Amino acid sequence: MKPYKEWDREQLMQEYDRLRAEYEKAKASGLSLDMSRGKPSAAQVEISRGLLDVLSSTSDLTENGLDCCNYGYLEGIPEAKELIADIVQVEPENVIIYGNSSLNIMYDQISRSYTHGVMGHTPWCRQDKIKFLCPVPGYDRHFAITEWFGIEMINIPLYDDGPDMDMVESYVNTDPAVKGIWCVPKYSNPTGTSYSDETVLRMAALEPAAEDFRLYWDNAYNVHHLYDDRQDEILEILQCCKEAGHPDMAYKFFSTSKITFPGSGIAALVSSEANLADVRRQLKIQTIGHDKLNMLRHVRFFRDEVGVREHMKKHAAFLRPKFEIVLSTLEREIEGLEIGTWIRPRGGYFISFNSLPGCAKKIVARSKEAGLVLTGAGATYPYGKDPEDSNIRIAPSYPTEEELIQAMQVFVLSVKLVSIEKILALD
Repeated sequence: MKPYKEWDREQLMQEYDRLRAEYEKAKASGLSLDMSRGKPSAAQVEISRGLLDVLSSTSDLTENGLDCCNYGYLEGIPEAKELIADIVQVEPENVIIYGNSSLNIMYDQISRSYTHGVMGHTPWCRQDKIKFLCPVPGYDRHFAITEWFGIEMINIPLYDDGPDMDMVESYVNTDPAVKGIWCVPKYSNPTGTSYSDETVLRMAALEPAAEDFRLYWDNAYNVHHLYDDRQDEILEILQCCKEAGHPDMAYKFFSTSKITFPGSGIAALVSSEANLADVRRQLKIQTIGHDKLNMLRHVRFFRDEVGVREHMKKHAAFLRPKFEIVLSTLEREIEGLEIGTWIRPRGGYFISFNSLPGCAKKIVARSKEAGLVLTGAGATYPYGKDPEDSNIRIAPSYPTEEELIQAMQVFVLSVKLVSIEKILALD
């Protein structure tokens, strides 16, 4: 297809009128679909129902002599720690099992640092200025946590191989107010890109001006591959930091939220022994222990890391055709028009679309008018402010394939209409 910018005005107006008619027809179809979050579909959730059959009123609720229905084992049952450790490539002593949400753990880490400091350092609330680096486009809930605590957020461009490391090094190694960086290193939210070996090694080799600087390493999509024969793998950050002489520089987060039940999984903090000792001091005040029966369910359901990976192949079978619908639609309808760009991810839950500058909010609004709710434009940037107003996160997991075909028709029509309006300055 010839780029829209090479069409003459009369051709673009004719195309615009044709698209308007298609859009009105699609709008009249009564589509009502919310794709604003990366929720597993009902069919995906269904494959974890066996988890509910693992325990019953007649089950043995002990594991290797440990009573899982009573107090104790603040850090989680050993078998659950071993399972998570195998998945994230660390030793069990590097793992603390929490409740159902890794986001909750991240919030706790920021809150603890803010009120009580990191490993004996001055609490952030008593320091003049606290800053965080935020690779963009990125995860809106990360940004919401740091904004909640009044932490200044700094945009760092995210490329195909990870964040702009020249910028990261410049900030981290010179400014003691920079205390952390949010990272989704594998199948990043929303771009689907993964950090290269060079990027991970440069992260581990940082020489922070702040002794309480940490990498906030959200490994949310560690086993969320779409293809058996094409899978991204990244270096293990704790080992890389240790080898670089910075054994305490990373907090790694993991959960089974998109592996088993999104609201009833298990989550873990993974870090060095010194970091975990610091965390335990507060954790023993905060709780007597998390849900050991849920840990036991997960251990008996999966048995080991191989069981998790086999389970994830079932998820991929649902997700792969949905990603292909989105990508094939974009390639068929938009490629060549030079009104949008996107990446073909190998895993994760999202596809990141970049429109012409100044068009994202209008595309999202027009899609909503036709019954398709997307993540708000700007949400993938700190403070909800995308400086180019171009990034849109597409979450294909929840709708059925039939609904997704309809949704993508609405989306591409909205993209084309808004793009022509910008080119012709119709608004």
